[in-house]
Amino acid sequence: MMLGKTILGISALILVSYGAVCLVSPTTPATYAGLIISNGDAFAEVGAMYGGLQTGLGLFFLLAFLKSEFYRSGLVILFLAIGSLAMARLFSLLMTDQVITAYTYGALIYEIATACVAFIALKRTPNDPA
Repeated sequence: MMLGKTILGISALILVSYGAVCLVSPTTPATYAGLIISNGDAFAEVGAMYGGLQTGLGLFFLLAFLKSEFYRSGLVILFLAIGSLAMARLFSLLMTDQVITAYTYGALIYEIATACVAFIALKRTPNDPA
């Protein structure tokens, strides 16, 4: 349970912190990722996806860290959400012939490591009684 609590706590801290920055300043993640915000719709989209979604997930992981009844579901969502990001990022990385920077490699390493740790913690956790 300590492994799961640790990855939930770290993920909550990272996602709430980064999400809050992105919510307040959508140009921050866009600059890191090399994206161009060309209109208000793009500004709102980056703010929502990088800011709102990450903050919301981070808050759920914090809830799962603090409340045992959300622990297992927090690990499932962490594994699925971050693991899906890793798979999509790897797939996209393999499809492009463009230059990939440290931003993408760093994000991929973080996502794979987080998904793996969440999966291991989940496998060590007994199933919910039903």
